[in-house]
Amino acid sequence: MNSYPMMNQMSNMPNVSNMANMPYKHHMHHMHHQAIINHPVDKCVVECLMSLMGRIVILETTRGRLDGCIIDVKQDHVVLEERHKKFIVRICEIVWIMPE
Repeated sequence: MNSYPMMNQMSNMPNVSNMANMPYKHHMHHMHHQAIINHPVDKCVVECLMSLMGRIVILETTRGRLDGCIIDVKQDHVVLEERHKKFIVRICEIVWIMPE
């Protein structure tokens, strides 16, 4: 009888240093899978926002209305500054834009 029963069990466990070479299912089974939603780039909206850089605008979004100065535009979001607070708005959430 083995006086160290855990040693036998541990010898069957994968070596951490070899885990990179193991198939995906053996060392990644604890990760939760989430759906990734990929929104296409709306080039027209991006160009419109870029043309309004530095100006005050009103943005109607799916969550409500924001107004402020456009300080940055990227392919997927716009940065609005209102009363010294910055708001990052995803372009796919914008319903309409109105320059003031």
